[in-house]
Amino acid sequence: MEKTNPTTAPTTSRAVRFESFGGPEALTIREVPVPQAGSGQIRVRVTAAGLNPMDWFMTSDADTAARFGLSLPCGFGTDYAGIVDQVGDGVSEFAVGDRVFGGAMSRAVADHVVVDVAGTIAVGGQAHHTPDGVDDRTAATLTIAGCTAAAALAVVNPSPGDTVLIGGAGGGVGVFAVQLARLAGARVIGTGSATSADALHALGAEPVTYGEGLVDRVRALVPDGVTAAMDLHGTDTAQAARELGVPDARITTIATQVDGITPANGANAAQGALEEIAGLVATGQLRVPIAASFPVEQIRAAVELQAGRHVQGKVVIDL
Repeated sequence: MEKTNPTTAPTTSRAVRFESFGGPEALTIREVPVPQAGSGQIRVRVTAAGLNPMDWFMTSDADTAARFGLSLPCGFGTDYAGIVDQVGDGVSEFAVGDRVFGGAMSRAVADHVVVDVAGTIAVGGQAHHTPDGVDDRTAATLTIAGCTAAAALAVVNPSPGDTVLIGGAGGGVGVFAVQLARLAGARVIGTGSATSADALHALGAEPVTYGEGLVDRVRALVPDGVTAAMDLHGTDTAQAARELGVPDARITTIATQVDGITPANGANAAQGALEEIAGLVATGQLRVPIAASFPVEQIRAAVELQAGRHVQGKVVIDL
C-alpha cells in the first residue's frame, strides 16, 4: 500500500456530519479519524465538493434517510474532486498524486474520502481520472448532474430536427441537459424565471418563463411545436409537453414520477457517459456555470442557497 509519510500524515480530518436529521441547521463539522484505504480502495484528499438537491433531500428526515440506507451519524454530500493520497493493495488504476473526481453518497464533504475502485456511487463510491484542463471545482460538479442529464437525454434521444422543451433549464442538471441536447443538434426551449433569460441564452437555450400560461408561451415561441421534453424540476413541464402533443415516450422526469412517462435516473447512465462529459468540458465544448463557492466552514449557508432551488448553475464547497 502506498501512503503519505506516516511521520507527517494527519491522524484526524474534518467531515461534515448529521447527528440528527433535518435541514442545514443540523449540519456540523467534526474532527474524525482519517480513513484508511483498504484492499481495492483509494483515499482522496478532497479539494472541492459539489452540492445537489438529493444531498439535503436524503437526510431531511429518518424515513427518507432509511430509504437510501442512511442512519445517524452520517456524512453529507456526494460529488467530490481531489487528489489520491493513499492507494490500497490490488489497485493499479490509480496512483498517489492522481487527480480524480466522482461520487460517494452522503460522505463527500470531508477532507478525505475512501472510494472502492470497483464501487458505485451508492455502494463504496466511485472515482474517475480528472482530465487536464478541468479544474477541481468544475470536476466536483460533474457526477450527479452529469449522469442525470445523460440519462435524461438517453430517454428522449434528441437529434437534429428536434425541438426539446427543458423544464428547470438553469438548474444544476439543466445546465448539462441544455448543452448536451444542443450538441446533439436539437433546438432547446428552456424554462426559467424572468431573471434567468440571459443565463439560458448563454447555455444555448431559448428562454421561456415557467408558470401559468407556459403552454401558450411555448406555442407562441415554437409554432411548429416541440418534439421532446425533459422536466428537471417537477411535473409542470411534463404536463405542458403532453398538452403540446409530445408523446409520453419522448418525455422524461427526474424529480418525480408521472404515470406513462419514463423517469431518468443517473444511476442508469450509460457506461462512459461521465467520462464523455468530462472530456467535453476539457475541450471547451461544455461549460459548467459555478453560481457560488463557499469554504466548508460556511456549509449551512451554502446548503440554504442550493436548497432554495433558484440557483443558476452549481454550488461548490471548498476544502
